[in-house]
Amino acid sequence: MKETRAELKFPKRFLWGVATSAHQFEGGNHNNWSVWELENAKALAGAAKYKIGHLENWKRIRSQAVKPDNYVSGRAADHYNRYESDFDIVRKMHLNAFRFSIEWSRVEPEEGAWDAGEIEHYRQYIRALRRRGIEPVVTLYHWTVPVWFSEKGAFARSGNVKYFVRFADKVLEELGKELRLVITVNEPDTVAGHGYYLQEHPPATHSAIKALWVYRNHLKAHRLVYGLAKRRSRRFKVGFAKAYSNITEGDERFVTRLAVWWHRFTRDTLPLGYVGRRTDFLGVNYYFSDTYQGAQVRHDDIHYSDLGWGMHPENLKYVLLRLGRQKKPILITETGVADEQDALRKNWLNGTIRAVHEAMKSGVNIQGYLFWSLLDNFEWAYGRWPRFGLVGIDYDDGLRRVPRKSALYYAAVVKKVRGL
Repeated sequence: MKETRAELKFPKRFLWGVATSAHQFEGGNHNNWSVWELENAKALAGAAKYKIGHLENWKRIRSQAVKPDNYVSGRAADHYNRYESDFDIVRKMHLNAFRFSIEWSRVEPEEGAWDAGEIEHYRQYIRALRRRGIEPVVTLYHWTVPVWFSEKGAFARSGNVKYFVRFADKVLEELGKELRLVITVNEPDTVAGHGYYLQEHPPATHSAIKALWVYRNHLKAHRLVYGLAKRRSRRFKVGFAKAYSNITEGDERFVTRLAVWWHRFTRDTLPLGYVGRRTDFLGVNYYFSDTYQGAQVRHDDIHYSDLGWGMHPENLKYVLLRLGRQKKPILITETGVADEQDALRKNWLNGTIRAVHEAMKSGVNIQGYLFWSLLDNFEWAYGRWPRFGLVGIDYDDGLRRVPRKSALYYAAVVKKVRGL
């Protein structure tokens, strides 16, 4: 495959960066996820062989996957305390953007009780990015909520949306002068599906109706936060991040074409239609390509990530071309690969960056590319063993940061295209 650095031109203000989230990196959080982890760690460890024993790397990950401690976030990457040195890594990679989330449970640990110290922590956090010439891209909701909000029913109750809107308003009031790009909610489709239907995330209930209602309430929350942000300042650019897949037809049967249409309609058309004009950009999280044969998805990939996900980085182009018809700016808010051996990550970077470039040449307005992730992270119900980081974490040596070759590659690509 051709090197990404060759023949690529991007606008000078294009954002090159990495993406993170509070719970997966900060450590020391107390929220709905940390409670669920402690309640389910033993069960997740016991079910590991059944759930992921088919993976090619099972023998390598088994010792981690069968331990309950793997499923408890604990210190995570201790990014809460080490953010200054982590930002130094970002700067050394020539990146100019960093996506992160503000942990609601820190800012409002009890209903209506704001923690001034935590607000100041995030103010200093954002300023540390600014000092290094790095654009902060804030996410207000990345899957975790305070325990008190969870006990009220979280987003499964429409009346609870007001609490999230109040939190968002507080963040914009306190930190808005430091911010420009705001992501309201991250992957509402994943939260609804895995938490309220597939039973893989908290609260692990099974109700298609409730899952749809949660999805709707997330989008409602976005619309409301968009409105209040615009009332505060027109300077804010507000969007939401959603998971998108490249969906194709594996044959010409009517049922196959219907399945593809239904997927795109329910996963893309409906939510985008509901949000309508109340978004300044589309946040695109891309990891999957799926081919339908009838109503079933066919998996015939040649290469797979450590999580067993198919490897089609180049197909991001088709997602972007499809979304380009929305006539909205697009920000790649996540894309990456679980790859402990660092054997696939360079190819993923190469393929997805080229896909972005080709989509832009076709007229799609793309504002930036944020790779998941800077560091190895706590990967939700899988725990620590999936390694997404450009920079590895040595959990046996005080969480030491170990840059991988793919980090050097990404840094070289960015340096070249930015003309540094």
